[in-house]
Amino acid sequence: MDYLIHLSILFAIYGILGLSLNLVMGYTGLLSVTHAAFFGIGAYTTGILMAHAGFGFFTSLVIGIVLSGILSFIVGAILSRLSGDYFVLGTIGLNYLVLAVFTNWYDLTRGPLGIAGIPKPNLFGFSFFESSHFLILAIAFLLITFLISRFVVNSSFGRALKGIREDQKALQVFGYNIFSYKLAIFTISGALAAIAGSLFASYITFINPESFDVMQSVFILAIVVLGGLGNLKGSLLGALILVVFPEFLRFIGFPSEVAAQTRQALYGLLLVVLMLYRPQGLIGEYKL
Repeated sequence: MDYLIHLSILFAIYGILGLSLNLVMGYTGLLSVTHAAFFGIGAYTTGILMAHAGFGFFTSLVIGIVLSGILSFIVGAILSRLSGDYFVLGTIGLNYLVLAVFTNWYDLTRGPLGIAGIPKPNLFGFSFFESSHFLILAIAFLLITFLISRFVVNSSFGRALKGIREDQKALQVFGYNIFSYKLAIFTISGALAAIAGSLFASYITFINPESFDVMQSVFILAIVVLGGLGNLKGSLLGALILVVFPEFLRFIGFPSEVAAQTRQALYGLLLVVLMLYRPQGLIGEYKL
């Protein structure tokens, strides 16, 4: 039962990441490979503030969301002027830049050693130390993220994003400021990713730079592509499949080192197959 609860918590965390990235990829048509950077900003903010400064989880969460939103706004102001391959390369470069900060700013992040002893959340004297209690918290934030994302995509703002995805030049003819829309959704997406980072840090109680490298961004991208571009439920489906399915490798005799490498190979193979035969994902509504 504890193992199922553990998988459910990871599903909720990666479900949040999938939902937030889908806003950029599935609804705006921008291929971003930097989501692990915003994920890491949320995690490191929570880890540093809770473990070293005595802040509570929810205060750290809010600060992480703000910091990630500010970073995504600044970066988005630069990247939103790019398109196509240049945008993709820019997002990859950002992920490497943030990863370098996590690795080399030793006084703040402790570098490769990471941050240990991150406390569990506590609300009005109630501790989320038990995994079953933490699952309730994670599912609650997943639901909040889903509702926020659904509100965004169903609003007039969301319809404009879909217009950018389909034909941004046509939208410009009607007077829409394409740059502002791209910047806004990139900022929202980055801020929501920080929620997952805060949950991850407090649940695992230890973080290091390896958890937020480019391969992590590729994994989050695979969640969105597999589940379905332009479909919020698809992000949840993708997270469910990619979090639960690789765990079966543990039960068929693979050593842990081989299983980890096999998972990476499966992600890459899955992306190639989907791009060839089902580019919109399992229940998606848009093809990259």
